[in-house]
Amino acid sequence: MNSTSEAPLLRVAGLRTVFRLADGRDAAAVDDVSFSIGHGETLGLVGESGSGKSVTALSIIRLVMPPGRIAGGRVELEGQNLFELDEEAMRRVRGRRIGFIFQEPMVALNPVYTIGFQIQETLQVHGLARGQAAKNRAVELLAAVRVPDPARRVREYPHQLSGGLRQRAMIALALAAEPQLVIADEPTTALDVTVQAEILDLLRDMRRQFRLSLLLITHDLGVIAEMADRVAVMYGGRIVEQAPVAALFASPAHPYTRGLLASIPGGGRGEILKAIPGTVPALGGLGAGCSFAPRCGDRMDICVSHPPEVTALSAGHDVRCYLYAGSKDPASIES
Repeated sequence: MNSTSEAPLLRVAGLRTVFRLADGRDAAAVDDVSFSIGHGETLGLVGESGSGKSVTALSIIRLVMPPGRIAGGRVELEGQNLFELDEEAMRRVRGRRIGFIFQEPMVALNPVYTIGFQIQETLQVHGLARGQAAKNRAVELLAAVRVPDPARRVREYPHQLSGGLRQRAMIALALAAEPQLVIADEPTTALDVTVQAEILDLLRDMRRQFRLSLLLITHDLGVIAEMADRVAVMYGGRIVEQAPVAALFASPAHPYTRGLLASIPGGGRGEILKAIPGTVPALGGLGAGCSFAPRCGDRMDICVSHPPEVTALSAGHDVRCYLYAGSKDPASIES
Protein backbone atom coordinates (compact mmCIF):
# COMPACT_ATOMS: atom_id res chain seq x y z
CA MET A 1 0.00 0.00 0.00
CA ASN A 2 1.07 3.54 -0.58
CA SER A 3 2.82 5.63 1.99
CA THR A 4 0.64 8.42 3.33
CA SER A 5 3.63 10.77 3.22
CA GLU A 6 3.87 10.83 -0.57
CA ALA A 7 1.62 12.56 -3.07
CA PRO A 8 -0.99 10.32 -4.74
CA LEU A 9 -0.38 8.92 -8.19
CA LEU A 10 -3.87 9.92 -9.37
CA ARG A 11 -6.03 12.71 -8.00
CA VAL A 12 -9.57 13.30 -9.25
CA ALA A 13 -11.14 16.55 -8.02
CA GLY A 14 -14.67 17.84 -8.66
CA LEU A 15 -15.13 15.74 -11.81
CA ARG A 16 -18.37 16.44 -13.65
CA THR A 17 -19.39 14.70 -16.87
CA VAL A 18 -22.70 15.48 -18.55
CA PHE A 19 -24.76 14.07 -21.41
CA ARG A 20 -27.03 16.13 -23.66
CA LEU A 21 -30.59 14.77 -23.50
CA ALA A 22 -33.11 14.78 -26.34
CA ASP A 23 -34.88 17.80 -24.85
CA GLY A 24 -31.64 19.81 -24.92
CA ARG A 25 -30.85 19.60 -21.20
CA ASP A 26 -27.46 18.51 -19.87
CA ALA A 27 -27.76 15.71 -17.32
CA ALA A 28 -24.84 14.84 -15.05
CA ALA A 29 -23.76 11.19 -15.16
CA VAL A 30 -20.80 12.08 -12.89
CA ASP A 31 -21.27 14.95 -10.46
CA ASP A 32 -18.58 16.47 -8.22
CA VAL A 33 -16.59 13.24 -7.90
CA SER A 34 -13.30 13.40 -6.00
CA PHE A 35 -10.88 10.67 -4.92
CA SER A 36 -7.19 9.77 -5.06
CA ILE A 37 -5.12 6.63 -5.61
CA GLY A 38 -1.70 6.21 -4.07
CA HIS A 39 1.34 4.45 -5.53
CA GLY A 40 0.80 0.70 -5.33
CA GLU A 41 -2.73 1.11 -3.98
CA THR A 42 -6.00 -0.45 -5.11
CA LEU A 43 -9.11 1.69 -4.88
CA GLY A 44 -12.41 -0.11 -5.36
CA LEU A 45 -15.20 1.91 -6.98
CA VAL A 46 -18.46 0.13 -6.19
CA GLY A 47 -22.13 0.71 -6.92
CA GLU A 48 -25.11 -0.58 -8.87
CA SER A 49 -25.23 -0.50 -12.65
CA GLY A 50 -26.06 3.03 -13.75
CA SER A 51 -24.28 4.69 -10.82
CA GLY A 52 -21.68 6.37 -13.04
CA LYS A 53 -18.66 4.13 -12.42
CA SER A 54 -17.75 3.42 -16.04
CA VAL A 55 -18.34 7.04 -17.09
CA THR A 56 -15.94 8.09 -14.31
CA ALA A 57 -13.30 5.70 -15.68
CA LEU A 58 -13.74 6.91 -19.28
CA SER A 59 -13.59 10.52 -18.10
CA ILE A 60 -10.21 9.92 -16.46
CA ILE A 61 -8.70 8.87 -19.80
CA ARG A 62 -10.82 11.35 -21.79
CA LEU A 63 -12.70 8.79 -23.84
CA VAL A 64 -16.22 10.10 -23.22
CA MET A 65 -17.99 10.18 -26.57
CA PRO A 66 -20.71 12.65 -27.68
CA PRO A 67 -23.38 13.41 -26.58
CA GLY A 68 -21.30 13.18 -23.41
CA ARG A 69 -18.65 15.69 -22.42
CA ILE A 70 -16.45 16.49 -19.44
CA ALA A 71 -17.92 19.68 -17.99
CA GLY A 72 -15.61 20.38 -15.05
CA GLY A 73 -13.04 19.24 -12.53
CA ARG A 74 -9.45 18.04 -12.68
CA VAL A 75 -7.73 14.71 -13.18
CA GLU A 76 -4.08 14.84 -12.17
CA LEU A 77 -1.56 12.08 -12.84
CA GLU A 78 1.56 12.73 -10.77
CA GLY A 79 0.48 16.37 -10.51
CA GLN A 80 -0.14 16.85 -14.25
CA ASN A 81 -3.68 17.89 -15.16
CA LEU A 82 -4.72 15.52 -17.96
CA PHE A 83 -7.51 17.86 -19.03
CA GLU A 84 -4.91 20.42 -20.10
CA LEU A 85 -3.14 18.06 -22.55
CA ASP A 86 -3.83 18.12 -26.27
CA GLU A 87 -5.10 14.91 -27.87
CA GLU A 88 -1.68 13.83 -29.14
CA ALA A 89 -0.20 14.10 -25.65
CA MET A 90 -3.21 12.31 -24.20
CA ARG A 91 -2.72 9.39 -26.58
CA ARG A 92 0.75 8.96 -25.09
CA VAL A 93 -0.83 8.77 -21.64
CA ARG A 94 -3.35 6.09 -22.64
CA GLY A 95 -1.69 2.72 -22.55
CA ARG A 96 1.75 4.04 -21.62
CA ARG A 97 0.90 5.57 -18.23
CA ILE A 98 -2.70 4.42 -17.73
CA GLY A 99 -3.75 0.96 -18.87
CA PHE A 100 -7.42 0.03 -19.28
CA ILE A 101 -9.08 -3.37 -18.90
CA PHE A 102 -12.46 -3.03 -20.56
CA GLN A 103 -15.62 -4.72 -19.35
CA GLU A 104 -16.18 -6.68 -22.58
CA PRO A 105 -12.91 -7.93 -24.12
CA MET A 106 -14.75 -9.32 -27.16
CA VAL A 107 -15.80 -5.74 -27.94
CA ALA A 108 -12.53 -4.07 -26.92
CA LEU A 109 -10.27 -6.46 -28.85
CA ASN A 110 -10.17 -5.98 -32.62
CA PRO A 111 -11.73 -9.11 -34.19
CA VAL A 112 -9.75 -8.89 -37.45
CA TYR A 113 -6.26 -8.91 -35.89
CA THR A 114 -4.50 -11.60 -33.90
CA ILE A 115 -3.91 -11.16 -30.21
CA GLY A 116 -0.19 -10.98 -30.82
CA PHE A 117 -0.52 -8.26 -33.47
CA GLN A 118 -2.58 -6.10 -31.11
CA ILE A 119 0.01 -6.38 -28.34
CA GLN A 120 2.85 -5.73 -30.80
CA GLU A 121 1.06 -2.66 -32.14
CA THR A 122 0.80 -1.24 -28.61
CA LEU A 123 4.52 -1.79 -28.05
CA GLN A 124 5.37 -0.12 -31.37
CA VAL A 125 3.06 2.88 -30.86
CA HIS A 126 4.75 3.66 -27.55
CA GLY A 127 8.25 3.06 -28.95
CA LEU A 128 8.99 0.12 -26.64
CA ALA A 129 9.75 -2.65 -29.15
CA ARG A 130 9.56 -3.47 -32.86
CA GLY A 131 9.86 -6.45 -35.15
CA GLN A 132 10.96 -9.70 -33.58
CA ALA A 133 11.51 -8.06 -30.20
CA ALA A 134 7.85 -7.01 -30.14
CA LYS A 135 6.75 -10.52 -31.14
CA ASN A 136 8.85 -12.06 -28.38
CA ARG A 137 7.49 -9.58 -25.85
CA ALA A 138 3.90 -10.40 -26.86
CA VAL A 139 4.57 -14.08 -26.08
CA GLU A 140 6.17 -13.13 -22.77
CA LEU A 141 3.17 -11.01 -21.78
CA LEU A 142 0.69 -13.78 -22.58
CA ALA A 143 2.82 -16.15 -20.53
CA ALA A 144 2.87 -13.64 -17.66
CA VAL A 145 -0.93 -13.55 -17.56
CA ARG A 146 -1.01 -17.36 -17.56
CA VAL A 147 -2.28 -17.99 -21.07
CA PRO A 148 -1.40 -21.63 -21.84
CA ASP A 149 0.79 -22.27 -24.89
CA PRO A 150 1.36 -18.52 -25.48
CA ALA A 151 3.51 -19.07 -28.59
CA ARG A 152 0.44 -20.56 -30.29
CA ARG A 153 -2.20 -18.31 -28.77
CA VAL A 154 -0.34 -15.20 -29.91
CA ARG A 155 -1.29 -16.15 -33.49
CA GLU A 156 -4.98 -16.61 -32.72
CA TYR A 157 -7.91 -14.22 -33.09
CA PRO A 158 -10.17 -13.11 -30.22
CA HIS A 159 -13.06 -15.35 -31.33
CA GLN A 160 -10.79 -18.39 -31.02
CA LEU A 161 -10.29 -17.81 -27.28
CA SER A 162 -12.62 -18.59 -24.39
CA GLY A 163 -14.02 -15.75 -22.29
CA GLY A 164 -11.39 -16.28 -19.60
CA LEU A 165 -8.52 -16.32 -22.12
CA ARG A 166 -9.85 -13.20 -23.83
CA GLN A 167 -9.86 -11.43 -20.48
CA ARG A 168 -6.26 -12.56 -19.86
CA ALA A 169 -5.30 -11.26 -23.29
CA MET A 170 -7.01 -7.95 -22.45
CA ILE A 171 -4.94 -7.75 -19.25
CA ALA A 172 -1.76 -8.50 -21.21
CA LEU A 173 -2.64 -5.70 -23.62
CA ALA A 174 -3.27 -3.28 -20.74
CA LEU A 175 0.11 -4.16 -19.21
CA ALA A 176 2.09 -4.15 -22.45
CA ALA A 177 3.44 -0.60 -22.08
CA GLU A 178 4.10 -1.03 -18.33
CA PRO A 179 1.68 1.67 -17.11
CA GLN A 180 1.74 3.05 -13.58
CA LEU A 181 -2.04 2.83 -13.20
CA VAL A 182 -4.50 0.26 -14.50
CA ILE A 183 -8.24 0.88 -14.60
CA ALA A 184 -10.15 -2.40 -14.53
CA ASP A 185 -13.82 -1.92 -15.41
CA GLU A 186 -15.82 -4.92 -14.18
CA PRO A 187 -13.01 -7.33 -15.17
CA THR A 188 -14.93 -10.46 -14.12
CA THR A 189 -18.29 -9.68 -15.75
CA ALA A 190 -19.85 -12.63 -17.65
CA LEU A 191 -17.22 -15.09 -16.38
CA ASP A 192 -18.11 -18.16 -14.34
CA VAL A 193 -17.16 -18.27 -10.67
CA THR A 194 -14.01 -20.36 -11.12
CA VAL A 195 -12.66 -18.11 -13.90
CA GLN A 196 -13.57 -15.01 -11.89
CA ALA A 197 -11.39 -16.23 -9.02
CA GLU A 198 -8.52 -16.93 -11.43
CA ILE A 199 -8.74 -13.43 -12.97
CA LEU A 200 -8.79 -11.75 -9.54
CA ASP A 201 -5.81 -13.84 -8.45
CA LEU A 202 -4.04 -12.83 -11.65
CA LEU A 203 -4.73 -9.13 -11.03
CA ARG A 204 -3.28 -9.44 -7.53
CA ASP A 205 -0.12 -11.02 -8.93
CA MET A 206 0.17 -8.44 -11.70
CA ARG A 207 -0.18 -5.64 -9.15
CA ARG A 208 2.78 -7.02 -7.19
CA GLN A 209 4.89 -7.99 -10.18
CA PHE A 210 4.44 -4.72 -12.09
CA ARG A 211 4.08 -2.48 -8.99
CA LEU A 212 0.76 -1.20 -10.23
CA SER A 213 -1.83 1.12 -8.82
CA LEU A 214 -5.31 -0.16 -9.59
CA LEU A 215 -8.73 1.41 -9.94
CA LEU A 216 -11.06 -1.58 -9.67
CA ILE A 217 -14.63 -0.92 -10.77
CA THR A 218 -17.25 -3.45 -9.73
CA HIS A 219 -20.74 -3.93 -8.32
CA ASP A 220 -19.53 -6.88 -6.23
CA LEU A 221 -18.63 -6.06 -2.62
CA GLY A 222 -17.08 -9.51 -2.27
CA VAL A 223 -14.51 -8.54 -4.90
CA ILE A 224 -13.89 -5.26 -3.07
CA ALA A 225 -13.31 -7.06 0.24
CA GLU A 226 -10.81 -9.39 -1.42
CA MET A 227 -8.93 -6.94 -3.64
CA ALA A 228 -9.09 -3.32 -2.49
CA ASP A 229 -7.23 -1.22 0.07
CA ARG A 230 -9.83 1.54 0.05
CA VAL A 231 -13.34 1.77 -1.35
CA ALA A 232 -15.47 4.56 -2.80
CA VAL A 233 -19.22 3.89 -2.93
CA MET A 234 -20.96 5.57 -5.87
CA TYR A 235 -24.63 6.27 -6.40
CA GLY A 236 -26.44 8.54 -8.83
CA GLY A 237 -23.20 9.95 -10.22
CA ARG A 238 -21.83 10.92 -6.80
CA ILE A 239 -19.43 9.35 -4.32
CA VAL A 240 -21.55 8.88 -1.19
CA GLU A 241 -18.93 7.25 1.04
CA GLN A 242 -15.16 6.60 1.04
CA ALA A 243 -13.22 4.57 3.58
CA PRO A 244 -10.51 1.97 4.08
CA VAL A 245 -12.05 -1.41 3.26
CA ALA A 246 -11.93 -2.73 6.83
CA ALA A 247 -13.57 0.43 8.19
CA LEU A 248 -16.35 0.38 5.60
CA PHE A 249 -17.28 -3.24 6.27
CA ALA A 250 -17.04 -2.81 10.05
CA SER A 251 -18.90 0.50 10.26
CA PRO A 252 -20.80 1.44 7.07
CA ALA A 253 -22.23 4.94 7.36
CA HIS A 254 -24.34 5.88 4.35
CA PRO A 255 -27.78 4.24 4.12
CA TYR A 256 -26.93 3.11 0.59
CA THR A 257 -23.72 1.43 1.75
CA ARG A 258 -25.60 -0.27 4.57
CA GLY A 259 -28.20 -1.44 2.07
CA LEU A 260 -25.54 -2.89 -0.25
CA LEU A 261 -23.90 -4.79 2.60
CA ALA A 262 -27.24 -6.06 3.90
CA SER A 263 -28.13 -7.43 0.46
CA ILE A 264 -25.10 -9.73 0.32
CA PRO A 265 -26.26 -13.39 0.44
CA GLY A 266 -25.20 -15.29 3.54
CA GLY A 267 -28.18 -15.61 5.83
CA GLY A 268 -29.84 -18.79 6.99
CA ARG A 269 -31.25 -21.37 4.65
CA GLY A 270 -34.54 -20.23 3.17
CA GLU A 271 -34.07 -16.68 4.41
CA ILE A 272 -35.33 -14.05 1.98
CA LEU A 273 -32.58 -11.82 0.61
CA LYS A 274 -32.77 -8.18 1.64
CA ALA A 275 -33.04 -5.67 -1.17
CA ILE A 276 -32.88 -1.90 -1.50
CA PRO A 277 -36.34 -0.70 -2.59
CA GLY A 278 -36.65 1.14 -5.88
CA THR A 279 -34.16 1.48 -8.72
CA VAL A 280 -31.23 3.65 -9.71
CA PRO A 281 -32.61 6.87 -11.25
CA ALA A 282 -32.37 7.27 -15.00
CA LEU A 283 -30.00 9.85 -16.44
CA GLY A 284 -31.64 13.22 -15.95
CA GLY A 285 -33.98 11.85 -13.30
CA LEU A 286 -32.12 13.07 -10.22
CA GLY A 287 -33.84 15.56 -7.97
CA ALA A 288 -32.33 18.64 -6.37
CA GLY A 289 -31.29 16.88 -3.15
CA CYS A 290 -29.48 13.69 -2.21
CA SER A 291 -29.46 11.26 -5.13
CA PHE A 292 -30.42 8.37 -2.82
CA ALA A 293 -33.28 10.18 -1.08
CA PRO A 294 -36.14 8.54 -3.06
CA ARG A 295 -34.98 5.08 -1.90
CA CYS A 296 -33.79 5.97 1.59
CA GLY A 297 -35.69 4.94 4.72
CA ASP A 298 -33.81 7.57 6.76
CA ARG A 299 -34.58 10.58 4.56
CA MET A 300 -35.51 13.93 6.04
CA ASP A 301 -37.07 16.98 4.39
CA ILE A 302 -33.68 18.56 3.74
CA CYS A 303 -32.50 15.43 1.88
CA VAL A 304 -34.97 16.14 -0.92
CA SER A 305 -34.16 19.81 -1.36
CA HIS A 306 -30.39 20.14 -0.93
CA PRO A 307 -27.51 17.71 -1.64
CA PRO A 308 -25.43 16.97 1.48
CA GLU A 309 -21.82 18.04 1.83
CA VAL A 310 -18.98 15.66 2.71
CA THR A 311 -18.63 14.91 6.42
CA ALA A 312 -15.39 13.42 7.78
CA LEU A 313 -16.19 10.62 10.23
CA SER A 314 -12.61 9.57 10.93
CA ALA A 315 -9.23 9.50 9.21
CA GLY A 316 -9.91 8.51 5.61
CA HIS A 317 -13.63 7.83 6.19
CA ASP A 318 -15.96 10.39 4.61
CA VAL A 319 -19.69 10.33 3.92
CA ARG A 320 -22.25 12.52 2.12
CA CYS A 321 -25.30 12.23 4.37
CA TYR A 322 -27.30 14.56 6.62
CA LEU A 323 -27.46 11.84 9.27
CA TYR A 324 -23.87 12.68 10.16
CA ALA A 325 -23.91 16.46 9.89
CA GLY A 326 -23.58 16.66 13.69
CA SER A 327 -22.30 13.16 14.47
CA LYS A 328 -19.13 11.25 13.69
CA ASP A 329 -20.22 7.84 14.93
CA PRO A 330 -21.78 5.57 12.27
CA ALA A 331 -22.64 3.04 14.98
CA SER A 332 -25.02 5.59 16.52
CA ILE A 333 -27.34 5.28 13.55
CA GLU A 334 -29.62 2.27 13.51
CA SER A 335 -29.45 0.27 10.31
